[in-house]
This record gives sequence, C-alpha cells and structure tokens, in this order.
Amino acid sequence: MVSNLNGNSAKSDCAQDAIIVEGISKHFGKIKALDNISLNVGEGIVFALLGPNGSGKTTLIRILTTLLIPDGGTARVGGFDIRQNAASIRPIIGLAGQYPAVDEDLTGKENLEMIGQLYHLGNAKSRTRSGELLETFELADAGNRRVKTYSGGMRRRLDLAATLVAEPKILFLDEPTTGLDPRSRFGLWDVIGKLTKDCHTVFLTTQYLEEADRLADKIAIMENGHIIRVGTPAELKGCCGGETRVKLKLVDPNQTKQALELLRELGKDQMNSIEATGDISLPADGGTAILSDVVRRLDAGGIQLAELALTQPTLDDVFLAITGHAAENTADTKKTM
Repeated sequence: MVSNLNGNSAKSDCAQDAIIVEGISKHFGKIKALDNISLNVGEGIVFALLGPNGSGKTTLIRILTTLLIPDGGTARVGGFDIRQNAASIRPIIGLAGQYPAVDEDLTGKENLEMIGQLYHLGNAKSRTRSGELLETFELADAGNRRVKTYSGGMRRRLDLAATLVAEPKILFLDEPTTGLDPRSRFGLWDVIGKLTKDCHTVFLTTQYLEEADRLADKIAIMENGHIIRVGTPAELKGCCGGETRVKLKLVDPNQTKQALELLRELGKDQMNSIEATGDISLPADGGTAILSDVVRRLDAGGIQLAELALTQPTLDDVFLAITGHAAENTADTKKTM
C-alpha cells in the first residue's frame, strides 16, 4: 500500500483535461438538482466533489457516467461528448456507487472474473486481472471465500477492484467510504491514493471533509446544485483569513451570540460560529498573544470556555466560511441526490 495520501504531488506528464463540464443542469420536477454546473478535471489527479447530502453530487456523477441525460449543457469525458458519444465513454470509465454492487453468493475471485467476461477480456485475461486485483486490494487470502462472509470494508475494496478489471482511465467513486469504520476507511484511502499513477483520474464525491483534504489534488465545494468554490486544499484554506486560527468552545452554547459580540474587534469580519454547539473560530493575526486577549474578553463578560486552541485552518473552516454552516455527517442523513 502507498503511504503518501496528500494527493498534492505534481503530475506534469498529465496535461490534458479528463473531464470538461459546461453548463450542466438537471431538474426533477420542481427540484433543481444541478444549476448551470461548469468545471474541468485534469488527468492523473484525484478530484473531490465535496458537499452535504442532497447537494447534487450523485446526480452529476450519473450524468458524467451516461446514466442520466442532462436537461441543459453538456460534458466531455475522456474526450467524448456525453450526449453524442455515450457508447465510447462507457469502456474507458469505471464506476463504484455508494453501495457495493458485488454478488454475495460468488467468491471474490469469481466476481472479478465475471466482470472480465462481461468486458470480453477472455478467460485467461480475466483470471490474470482477478489475481492481480485481489493482491492489490489485499484480498488474495479471501479470494476463494463467498462475498457474504466479507466485512463491509472488504466488500467495498472488492467493489472498487471490480471497477478496475477493464483498466479504465477514469474512475468515478460516489462516496466510496460511506458506512465504513475508520480502519477500513483509511485502508481504502491508501488504495485510492495509489490509483492516480500513470495518469489515471479519480473523480470522487464525499461528505467527509478529512477525506477530501487527505486525498484530493483539487476540490469543488457544492451546495444546492451549485459549485460555490473550486481550488486545491491549500487554496481553499487560504480563504479563511490567515495561516492559523483560534478555535474555542463555550460551556454554554446559548452565550454564543454574546461571545461573538465580545470578540468582534479581534475577529473583524472573519469569525465563524456554530450556535448550537458553542463553537467559534476567528483568525489569529496576533499569534499566540491573541489567546490571552480572548480569555480576558470572555471572562469580563462572564462567559466560560470549555476549549481553547490555536490551529491551522481546516476544510471545516472553509466549509463554514463559505456556506455559513458546518458540513453534514454522512451518518446523520439518508437522502441522496
């Protein structure tokens, strides 16, 4: 397994755009799932589409993989138009949906060999690819076991392996680590981080801020059918007003508004807060000296602190600054669009 997961190394040999999206829109009745979406995804990178449930991420994936026809706009995947050349796109892409699509009554090896047969690879090539992928995804010891005996993480890795049987150049992963325990999630991150070698492109959707930060070369933040910000993780974090920030949590969340007023002079127009939890973030322009000033001001107002720290900006700060609210947790919501 590879250990470098930051996804930020230069890939100078991959200069083309693997995916070009121009003005894509999609409606479901009165619901506007996508509203004039445009973006470019270069070859050989991990591109993360980050947003809460219902923001339109899965709808865009379905359009780019030719499963849905947009109401407006167009896109090119691997150089082919999604409207005019859908049949040319399907052989060059792999798609792993939100839930594993493997046959539980077959073994892991049989699942991969069956995929090879569906792609007309022939018996010998299918067996070879199956063996290679079982090794790559650390499933060789379980290859002859029925999938119904696999853990959730093993099934997810097998599902991802199945998308690679035909060696596609572009992979679409729709919330690939949803429902996995932390250990399985970290293991799958290792695998995804390895896939961009040789100019393979990975387009993934996620609600996990840490996942996007760890894996992606480039991130697009999506909400309510709109792309509201695009950039590298470092560029997005730069929008939060400084290299470091003060993060604090109040003992009583009901005092959040009062605390914001007391800290307004320090935070200027760059404070973020979550009133329900009493979390506040503001730029640390004065370095560590600002901490004593924060404590003094809140103490004068009779406000008690539960936590106080000086931290580097995270994608949580970015999401909060851009959207005005925290990102949702996948586990807390069921609806997907």
